[in-house]
Amino acid sequence: MRQILLLGFLVLALAPVQTAVAKKVVPASQAQVQLSFAPLVKRAAPAVVNIYTRRVVEQVVRSPLFDDPFFRRFFGERFGAGNGRRRRQQQNSLGSGVLVSADGMIVTNHHVIAGADEITVALSDRREFEAELMLDDESTDLAVLKIKTEGEKLPFLELRDSDSLEVGDLVLAIGNPFNVGQTVTSGIVSALARTGIGVSDFQFFIQTDAAINPGNSGGALITMDGRLAGINTAIYSRTGGSHGIGFAVPSAMVRAVLASAKSGLRHVKRPWLGAATQTVTADIAASLDMTRPRGVMIRSLYQDGPADLAGMRVGDVIIAIDGHDVASPKALNFRMGTRMISNNARFDVWRDGDVRNLDLKLVAAPETPPRRITDMAGRQPLAGATVANLSPALAEELGLDTLASGVIILKVAQRSLARRFRFRKGDLILGVNKARIGLVSELVAVMKEPAADWQITMQRGGKVHTIRIGE
Repeated sequence: MRQILLLGFLVLALAPVQTAVAKKVVPASQAQVQLSFAPLVKRAAPAVVNIYTRRVVEQVVRSPLFDDPFFRRFFGERFGAGNGRRRRQQQNSLGSGVLVSADGMIVTNHHVIAGADEITVALSDRREFEAELMLDDESTDLAVLKIKTEGEKLPFLELRDSDSLEVGDLVLAIGNPFNVGQTVTSGIVSALARTGIGVSDFQFFIQTDAAINPGNSGGALITMDGRLAGINTAIYSRTGGSHGIGFAVPSAMVRAVLASAKSGLRHVKRPWLGAATQTVTADIAASLDMTRPRGVMIRSLYQDGPADLAGMRVGDVIIAIDGHDVASPKALNFRMGTRMISNNARFDVWRDGDVRNLDLKLVAAPETPPRRITDMAGRQPLAGATVANLSPALAEELGLDTLASGVIILKVAQRSLARRFRFRKGDLILGVNKARIGLVSELVAVMKEPAADWQITMQRGGKVHTIRIGE
């Protein structure tokens, strides 16, 4: 069964070497075939670093009898729950990163440093530095670190425009697989704009056949001009080893995350469209008099949101942003995620058989209404649940539909009434008994009213459910 294996990778750093994209030609002689990558690797190697992380976890050690099916059959599935002694244990992990500035700024993967209590960066000359976490962005599986260089200028990698890549371009992957030491592998760009990988929310990966293995995560994918094309993130593998299908986060997204870190933000703020979209199928294209399926169709708009104010309508088809084709909602999310707030973006929109150019002001998702995080209490079915008003900003943080509204459950306490009645994190409360719920204040008020029976309507996994209690 296919599984995605997240990888640990090494940092590449390189001073600017070439600003213009080299002309691409097929080898014309034996001498050209025998050309070496060695000069490129020598320049890049000093910028490659290892990332070591440490964290302390608490484990429960208990007798194996508590897991014996024989005893569970007679005493129930909760047999032994809460028993056992707790033991603190240190866990270590290895990954890679890429130096992207001379003053010690490093890009790596979120999953490389997730949950770490300590982060250590080892340079190619074996010097070690404690690293500060500047920004961690789970949505893109990227993180930005900083080491103190005391004024020393370190080699680093310039970012290549990932939109200039073509399938067939030569690339090198540099990292520390399996902690065996710095390793360089070569390959080509196998595909662009890969989605459905399941690694991040902004799926638009560069696919390469350059061998990538565990330990390469966070490392560099570089092109023949010595610049950073992407951050190696994941592979498809059945065995844990490389099968020639690796994925990297494009440098366009890396640039956007770096911009947030350099501005002092701890979390990435991305532009918000204020619209829900769907892929244009062949049937939809035919109904709109389009010659072929292309773009994404707007199916709903947030009133007075950016798309609405830009003049977009339900039924419009977004076919390009700033000249880049948009083929799917994931492509739309990627293009929006690589833009900077406070700028404008040009949207090419198909409407009534014609393409219109609309300027959209790039703004962050609003925190409207304020989230008002509240712990529910009392003798009622939601006691023990922590709830909040769902705004576009909070929905974006949680990876939900930013046009959704209602009261969202953020967590459910153990051994609470809410847990007993099987409410979950992420449930969206829409109504209680005959009252429609849109705000936390409304929910708190209605749950204080005495009731013999409860009828709670909620949305879970895109489907609306009604839970009846007390009947």
